[in-house]
Amino acid sequence: LDCPALAKMVAEKVLDMEKCPWDAQVNLVLTDNEEIKRVNTEFRGIERATDVLSFPMADYPVPGDFSDIEERDPDAFHPETGELILGDIIISMDKVKEQAKAYGHSNTRELAFLVAHSMLHLMGYDHMVDEERKVMEAKQEEILKNCGYIREMEA
Repeated sequence: LDCPALAKMVAEKVLDMEKCPWDAQVNLVLTDNEEIKRVNTEFRGIERATDVLSFPMADYPVPGDFSDIEERDPDAFHPETGELILGDIIISMDKVKEQAKAYGHSNTRELAFLVAHSMLHLMGYDHMVDEERKVMEAKQEEILKNCGYIREMEA
């Protein structure tokens, strides 16, 4: 499993599908349950391991709307490269393996899902209310389909 290559491919697909007009930068950390629990506790006050944490660099009043980000958040751009800094993604590879087994699909598909999910968070999407959750889930499925990961339907 070439995690960096997979993550880059999925991230680029999300950027294309969301029509991001800039080259973008994302910091990806692959870790274990112990470390993600520490970070989750420190930054969110939730003392448990989770599958993925997303730390967006900018706020998006409208999810995926990049139209006014230069004026709204000039600090979201790398001073030397001009790339849009989307933020940080932390993924527990322990959870990738656990969840892939639980859902009956590959570690590769689970990692692709978590990268897609987190990339959408970095662009302002959320799933706290039902309407937003449905939008985010539909986008995730479309991204995975475009990356060649079709969810296996139950017989």
